[in-house]
Amino acid sequence: MTARLELINISKRYPSVVANDGIHLTVEPGQIHAVLGENGAGKSTLMKIIYGAVQPDGGQVVWNGREVDIANPSAARALGIAMVFQHFSLFDTLTVTENIALGLPADTDLKQLALRIEETACAYGLELEPQRHVHTLSVGECQRVEIVRALLARPQLLILDEPTSVLTPAAVDKLFDTLRLLAAQGCSILYISHKLDEIRALCHTCTVVRAGKNAGVCDPSQETSASLSRMMIGAEPPAVTRQARTPGAAMLSVNQLDLPKSHPFATELRDVSFALRAGEIVGIAGVSGNGQQELLAALSGEDMRAAPASIQLGEVAAGRLPPGRRRALGFGFVPEERLGRGAVPDMSLADNVVLSLQTPATIRHGFLRRHAIVQRAADIIARFQVKAGGPQALARSLSGGNLQKYIVGREVMRQPTVLVVAQPTWGVDVGAAAQIRAELLALRDAGCAILVVSEELDELFEISDRLHVMAKGKLSPSLDVKEASVTLLGEWMSGLWPQAQEAAHA
Repeated sequence: MTARLELINISKRYPSVVANDGIHLTVEPGQIHAVLGENGAGKSTLMKIIYGAVQPDGGQVVWNGREVDIANPSAARALGIAMVFQHFSLFDTLTVTENIALGLPADTDLKQLALRIEETACAYGLELEPQRHVHTLSVGECQRVEIVRALLARPQLLILDEPTSVLTPAAVDKLFDTLRLLAAQGCSILYISHKLDEIRALCHTCTVVRAGKNAGVCDPSQETSASLSRMMIGAEPPAVTRQARTPGAAMLSVNQLDLPKSHPFATELRDVSFALRAGEIVGIAGVSGNGQQELLAALSGEDMRAAPASIQLGEVAAGRLPPGRRRALGFGFVPEERLGRGAVPDMSLADNVVLSLQTPATIRHGFLRRHAIVQRAADIIARFQVKAGGPQALARSLSGGNLQKYIVGREVMRQPTVLVVAQPTWGVDVGAAAQIRAELLALRDAGCAILVVSEELDELFEISDRLHVMAKGKLSPSLDVKEASVTLLGEWMSGLWPQAQEAAHA
């Protein structure tokens, strides 16, 4: 059988790093092929070469038995290659339909396309509203747009870069059913994920990449998560341990928070109440698009429409305070969107420090203290093992996982009294995820009050002391993590929590 895709001795060098160093990869028709490696190993660069978004410095690309030069993504799509990027390539001011139309012929009928989008999204369990503008979507909803756009092309090769990072377990199961059906129909799938259990359950073959080189090929169904981890990073990730603590005073209180929709597609927040105490981690689970984005905007100060007393930082009514005032009160924030909200792509890592650390340590008498800022960036890079070309490296030059480590590190090293984190380990490898979770637990043990909003249930069970579920703009009662289960949280994600408990909570 002729291979669908064969990469021979592919190399790509950048000024500060060798991303790919003589990579070989073979994908057969109908095969689901995982590419596994730690953050910065060169996986995403390799996928972009296949998709024509990056040109290799050397090597051959063979497509269906014929050597090809994939000059750009249009050429890749013409061959039958589709890709879902980890960092989305969507225009905020356009609708879902308009974004998808950009890759299609100019005479595409938008009304017909909207119907196709709805049909495809419904068939694969990826709920979408074609007329919504992208800036109104959560990260999880943006992920759905990218997946549906790729599926509409009916590709011969589908490349998925961390496709489940912000999907719920039910949505992941539905996506896996879709991918298995596509493979059975002859479509080849290249699958990048740091979730080892997913790779073992879904993929037929796994190529491991370490430091830009081939480190091995295996059948993941015959491996354990521990053995895959050893192939990927040379060791098993350290175990994360959580000790029981007695929490202190309430550091963040949300009291009967009601917020009308800020745009037609937003989720209205209704009677959201909870308390976050010193020395505890509270997790919020839920399907993307149920009000998490709106709650995060209200807590961070991006949306200042809340009643002043509905959000309390310590003893201070903070509902109408701007973000800078909240930070001065000890508030820290890691948004779910890395590029654009968490970091400015075309600014250096050092300059990105100033976004959240505007104190006499970095600014004095109105002047930036460049040496102190660069040193802080260097300290974050060292402590969180960020693979970067140094403090002056541009944020956009980092892999997704390394940028995530940097942004989390930037907030953790501020030593906030309250930290709100959205999707803390989105797109990071197992070793980095363990490190981030350990850092959050250490910060909690030092007395910080931490709120984690995540669609990664395993993560929430691992680090949380208490859990809530968000559904349809409302927040469930608090549940001790020892009393929670995936089944129970799944029921609550539909809004089916006990009304008596809810009334008592209110």
